[in-house]
Amino acid sequence: MRQQIAAANWKMNLTLDQAERLIDEILKAPHHLQAHQKVVFAVPFPYLLPAQQKVSEKLNFFTAAQNCYTQSRGAYTGETSAEMLQSIGVEYVVLGHSERREYFGESNAMLEEKVGMALTYGLTPIFCCGEALQVRESGTQNDYVEKQLKESLFNLHEEQMQKLVIAYEPIWAIGTGKTATAAQAQEMHAHLRNVLARQYGDIVAGAVPILYGGSVKGSNAKELFAQPDVDGGLVGGASLVAADFAQIIDALK
Repeated sequence: MRQQIAAANWKMNLTLDQAERLIDEILKAPHHLQAHQKVVFAVPFPYLLPAQQKVSEKLNFFTAAQNCYTQSRGAYTGETSAEMLQSIGVEYVVLGHSERREYFGESNAMLEEKVGMALTYGLTPIFCCGEALQVRESGTQNDYVEKQLKESLFNLHEEQMQKLVIAYEPIWAIGTGKTATAAQAQEMHAHLRNVLARQYGDIVAGAVPILYGGSVKGSNAKELFAQPDVDGGLVGGASLVAADFAQIIDALK
């Protein structure tokens, strides 16, 4: 069975005390996760080690960094390498988030390097893709996200591709007042899986989890996750509230 993942992206939020309380509250809830279900906390860099220590003995719970650099070491002040993340037991890394692309100018070519570096050090990339409002309104969203995959991922061989998680972010539905329906989420996820199938075949495409990253909440998670090609969520604001994120975890199918 394909992996189902509830990934919390805390972005640049919380103090250390708040972060530790939030993780503790989520961990103490009786979630009854099945073998194919995982919970991933993508926390700010200063909190990675304490978060990792808290989840390391908890079955099916993991930590993720929110980024890594294209090089393993060197004179790159302010950056963090995949090798460093591996050394403290982090297993996942979020790459290509829409905010990284927009605010920090991350290109598809740069993300190709980051994905390769993450895989070199045994990390699982959660690779983000998605289109802005003007792309959606022009009707070119399928071509747009396909290009993101092709330019950042299609240098990988089949075995490497099966180690990835993809997260689709409908940027047009985040903070714009517009709403993406479960059917729209399924439509794009099915397209992404078809893109993978054309390049790698049905077996590989069927093995890659594709998460939805468009304002997942406790109230809509069950409907979203019920879609055949939606394998969980990359959750922003709702992951900062223990009760909301617990509801999202329990909505995994």
